[in-house]
Amino acid sequence: MRLQPEHLATLLAIVDTGTFDAAARRLHVTASAVSQRVKALEAEVGQVVVVRASPCRPTAAGEALVRLARQQGLLEAEALAGLSSGVQGRVDLPVAVNADSMSTWFGAVFGEVAGWPDVVIRVHVEDQDHSARLLRSGEVLAAVTSDPTPVQGCSTEPLVTLRYLPVATPELVERFRFGRGIDWGAMPVVRFNAKDDIQQRILDRHRVPAAPPTHEVPDGTGFVTAVRAGLGWGALLTSQLAEVLDTGDLVRLGARDHVDVPLYWQRWRLPSEHLDRLSDVVRTAAATATPPRTAPPARPARRHTPR
Repeated sequence: MRLQPEHLATLLAIVDTGTFDAAARRLHVTASAVSQRVKALEAEVGQVVVVRASPCRPTAAGEALVRLARQQGLLEAEALAGLSSGVQGRVDLPVAVNADSMSTWFGAVFGEVAGWPDVVIRVHVEDQDHSARLLRSGEVLAAVTSDPTPVQGCSTEPLVTLRYLPVATPELVERFRFGRGIDWGAMPVVRFNAKDDIQQRILDRHRVPAAPPTHEVPDGTGFVTAVRAGLGWGALLTSQLAEVLDTGDLVRLGARDHVDVPLYWQRWRLPSEHLDRLSDVVRTAAATATPPRTAPPARPARRHTPR
């Protein structure tokens, strides 16, 4: 059995765009042609390869074909880019990055890629604990992940360790003061989304039996804004806290409480010049991130007069 390249390219377009209609627009064919190609591919392999949902997603069998299509597309684009005949190929580099890296050190990567006229980078913002799924499905070629175990067919290397400190406004701390400490079980908390377990790790250390009131703010900037507004306490990066701790806008919760999250760079093992170059840039950018340091003692809570 020999798989047809146009069938694989069609499956990849469906997974990338989410619908048959959008895939048709990308491929400059009709939606009917897309449907026929998928049916032909499924007949070739004898299995359903895509779940017709919104958005469409590959089945387990489809994931293997998506990985193959992604790898073939990358190598083909690099081959075209290297031809002396002037034929230009644009290299597509889909990667997964967690939101906190996006809002801090990963921005330096964009500055470098901006000078690569033959590259399109597509970023999937995904929690660092869940990005391995995108590697397995073939939706991305590389990922910033907290999982040190490489996905089959991938290599992994350590990047940086992010340190999170639990903080809240002085007013919120005063409202939920309990003896010499705070009432962790009653004070509201802010989390990024349902996958964000960093705050829960701190609650577990304090043996909080039931979840306190929990707000969800799935936006990096909005998350910080919510904590600074007193919506609840949250765990913020040390790099996000220098100024607000000095001014007293936020205070530490617990002198020893922190969560360290080691991050890794996983990428498909492919002989790809562009993927090698991107890995070099990511490695350099991560080296500029502030490493964890010994945390200063918690500042005493005080009343803060709004400016």
